[in-house]
Amino acid sequence: MTDAPDRSIGELLNGLSGLVWSEYCLIPLLAGVGVYLTFGLRAFPWRYTLRAFALLWRGRRDNANESGEISPYQALMTALAATVGTGNIAGVATAIHFGGPGAVFWMWVIALFGMATKYSEAVLAVRYREVDDLGNYVGGPMYYIRNGLGHSWRWLAAAFALFGMIAAFGIGNMVQANSVADVLEVHFSIPHLVTGLVAAVLTGLVIIGGVRRIATVAAAIVPFMALLYIGVALLIIGFHHTEVPVAIATIVAHAFAPESGVGVGIWVAMRWGFARGCFSNEAGLGSAAIAHAAARTHNAVEQGMIAMLGTFIDTLCICSMTALVIMVTGAWQGTEQGAALSAAAFGAGVGDLGAPLVGIALALFAFTTIVGWSYYGERCAEYLFGTQVIGGYRAVWIVAVLLGALFELEVVWALADITNGLMALPNLIALVLLSPVVFRLTRESGIGARRQPPARLSPP
Repeated sequence: MTDAPDRSIGELLNGLSGLVWSEYCLIPLLAGVGVYLTFGLRAFPWRYTLRAFALLWRGRRDNANESGEISPYQALMTALAATVGTGNIAGVATAIHFGGPGAVFWMWVIALFGMATKYSEAVLAVRYREVDDLGNYVGGPMYYIRNGLGHSWRWLAAAFALFGMIAAFGIGNMVQANSVADVLEVHFSIPHLVTGLVAAVLTGLVIIGGVRRIATVAAAIVPFMALLYIGVALLIIGFHHTEVPVAIATIVAHAFAPESGVGVGIWVAMRWGFARGCFSNEAGLGSAAIAHAAARTHNAVEQGMIAMLGTFIDTLCICSMTALVIMVTGAWQGTEQGAALSAAAFGAGVGDLGAPLVGIALALFAFTTIVGWSYYGERCAEYLFGTQVIGGYRAVWIVAVLLGALFELEVVWALADITNGLMALPNLIALVLLSPVVFRLTRESGIGARRQPPARLSPP
């Protein structure tokens, strides 16, 4: 009898989550704002991607003379730590299973427009950031809503902070901890309790040092895990290089087919590609802006250029590797879905090592997500309750990691999924209303300004 209310609440929340992340709500809003910002910026993110990588390399140097707490490079690594997660492995596979190969194409499309969204978020985060009572640089959507839109919009800033604080415990903590525990038990027979205790201790050792330690750990782990995953994927793709043209042609063909061979129409492919792409790279949610607000820089535009690389690396690089491995190995034609599909694809590529490699990647990705999102949630809680809440928040966060590894809290997860989606609504409103500021700062930076032809002298 006691299970019935839980099931009904879970079904209600799952239905509400599906509505929030559906083609009737969040997906067209995320896509529409991305398209608007891209055209408003005159495709600035696309034209200056290579220059952004040059800025990232320069941003590895920690300039203590600049205002901020962490280097521009560390800010991106912290954002990527929270962004690169199970969605890059399980999410891509889910999109292909339900949306067909064409979903990958639409995932690329939403990522390209999402670069402008992520750029704008970081520009505004640096422009409107503050220094709190402890001397920390704080920023993100709640601050650029309040400081950019004015006092009458404070309720919208508070809404973002509330949704972000709640969502962090689910999508950025307990869901990830449970994923790590499941993976390590399946592939290495490690009990959930052991995984939970170790993960909680490691998380505590990292987050107790604040954003500086989080950034240091992220800068060490994120490039390693990303390059390792991409390297193994490229090895498999190399083994099946003759299938690459066929795979790409299949992706493009299915993206525009009225109904593909797997019974999926163009709209279903677009829906799954957009949804998984947005969920993976978080462009539009506003979360990454919280990390970029702490960067040591005075140049909001340059930090925005570095920030937009997060979407490029997450979706156009890492997610694409997962998709191509699934395609070239033919695993997409099987019955598996989610992480099992990715494991089957890597297993087909490198044999018995495939599934454990996917398991290790999932564990690393999930752990860095826990660490990165701890900072996001902490800053949201600080905005609502002040700096005195930080110590207690970190303690609760560590306990939640252990609980997430031990229990499957479906109701909590569904609620977190809803609030994760609701984070985007205040942020998207602010991005549209503050877009003139982004466009003006971009123009005034001089980057991308057209060179005027030399004046022609009049004859004497």
